[in-house]
Order: sequence, then structure tokens, then C-alpha cells
Amino acid sequence: MTAAAPFAEIWRGPFLESVHSGHAVICDEAGQIVQAWGDPDLVVLPRSSSKMLQALPLVRSGAADAFNLTTRQLALACASHQGAEIHVDSVGAWMAQLGLNDDDFRCGPEESRDRSVKEAQIRAHESPCRIHNNCSGKHAGFLTLTKHLGAGPDYTDPGHAVQRACLEAFEEATQETSPGHGIDGCSAPNFAATLHGIARAMAHFAAAPDGSAEQRLHQAMRLHPDLVAGEGRACTELMRATDGKVALKTGAEGFFIAILPDQKLGIALKAACGTTRAAEAAITALLVRLGALDANHPATLKRINAPIKNWDGLVTGTLKPAANLLA
Repeated sequence: MTAAAPFAEIWRGPFLESVHSGHAVICDEAGQIVQAWGDPDLVVLPRSSSKMLQALPLVRSGAADAFNLTTRQLALACASHQGAEIHVDSVGAWMAQLGLNDDDFRCGPEESRDRSVKEAQIRAHESPCRIHNNCSGKHAGFLTLTKHLGAGPDYTDPGHAVQRACLEAFEEATQETSPGHGIDGCSAPNFAATLHGIARAMAHFAAAPDGSAEQRLHQAMRLHPDLVAGEGRACTELMRATDGKVALKTGAEGFFIAILPDQKLGIALKAACGTTRAAEAAITALLVRLGALDANHPATLKRINAPIKNWDGLVTGTLKPAANLLA
């Protein structure tokens, strides 16, 4: 196995205090590696970075059109949202459209990550619901496909028709046979592939023709960055900073992907330490490297060459991108 490559450096005053490392791959439309850092053959669980792959059967099956899903709903199917009102209300309307309710979700209840919603629930002595789960949009997509197929209610079971369709789409896009799956935080199977395979899948999305399921999904993400994550989140802020030219999606344990339709490129990366700041720094640096993101945009400077402050507001250090990612 090739060793992980430097991703980001943490400086405290004049001292290099720590280094985040990881693995990254950029693929072209033919699925070939344009550039790689670390081990492109590393077997990974892409976690929520694979949500657009899990949404492919929703569109390809005809379910999305049968239920007249909008681009907003397609974006939510690919989202790891904050549980803000914009997200909860939109998923709630989608569930009502299906004639379903919170009990039909197979994801667990989760506290809203939106401060105003969370505090309002605390004041009202209300418990969080499944609709507040950051994956409820994806699960609304699963339920739409379940209803379209006339399948049973346990749609997160790996043997269910929905998950079999997800695996088929995943293997087609990655051009690999998945070695297996883990169970994600929302109870759905998360299929494994090599990092090269995930980057290949993202390049496949980037080069997909207009009107294809892949193009409809990444376009929906780019049209509605506020629904894909939420205010203050890297996915939302960086998509806005690229003027909607790039689709971005984070995943737990330091994963990140990017789909660049204009360049027909796909990126997949995994921070070896599993930390969010390492993955965000790396994807930001690679977008700058490819000319898709302004190095001086505020969203960029929040994640690379960013000041680190203590509780008293003093600047104590800097988060810098590893030079090998930029040059």
C-alpha cells in the first residue's frame, strides 16, 4: 500500500505542530487517473459522498418523473442537510406527496444541526424526529423508489429491491465489483470501492450527457447548494464559490468528492485521520489547483491558509494546504 500523502499542515506560531495526510485521485472522462496522491487502490467506504450514486435508481427507474420530482427534491436526495427549516419543511412536503409520514423512514431520529431549530425544540420539550436526520432527503428518495416498485417497507435491507438497484448502479459507475458494504449512520448499506473507482464514478457523472440521470442529479446539486448541506457548511459554500460549476459532497470520516462538468473531471479523496478539516482543506486545494475555485475567495480562505484562533480571539496558528496538492 502506498503511504498517505500530506493534505494539510497545522502551524502554531513558527512551529509545524501537526500534519494531516490522506489519499486523493483525479480522474478524466475515460476513467483514467490524471493525478493521484497516496494510494488510488485503497478500498474505501465513501459514506455520504456516494449519495448521488444511491439516487441514480430513483431517476433511472422512472420514479422521479412518475412522482413529478423537482430539482429541489433531487438535490435533497443527494443531501446531508442541516435539519434547518428549509430542509425539514421540504422533506416533509415530499413525504406528504407520497402519502407517508415520519414512521415510514428507516433512518433514526437525529437532533437538528441547525441551532434555531434545535433550540426551538428544546424550548417546546419536543424530541427530534427522523425527518431531522441529515439523511432524510436520501431516505425520501428511497421511499419514492420503494413505492414506485411496489416493494416492501424495509428498504434499507441489503437484499431489498432498492438496495439491489443501488448496488447495481454503484458498480456500473465505479466499474468495479464492490467487495462488500458497511452500514451507514442512517442504517442504509454503504458500498465499498477503491478510491480510483469512486473518482471514476464522479468523472462519469461529470461527462454524462444532458438529460441523463447523472446530469440531472449533479445539476440539481449545483442549482440548490443550500439544500445539499446548509449555511456555513463546506459543500454549500464551496459550490456557491464556484458559481455552481462544481458539485461537491462530503462524507463522514474525512471523505469528499467533486464533479467538474466543464472539465469532465471527477475527484475523490479520503483523509487518513478521518477528520473533516483535513478533507475540506484537501478538496479546496485541489479545486484551486484545477482553476475551478478562486484562491482568494472567502470560502477558500476559510479552509486553506485559514487563521486558527483561541477562545480569546487571538490568532494562534494557521491551517495551510500541503504544497503537493497545489503545485
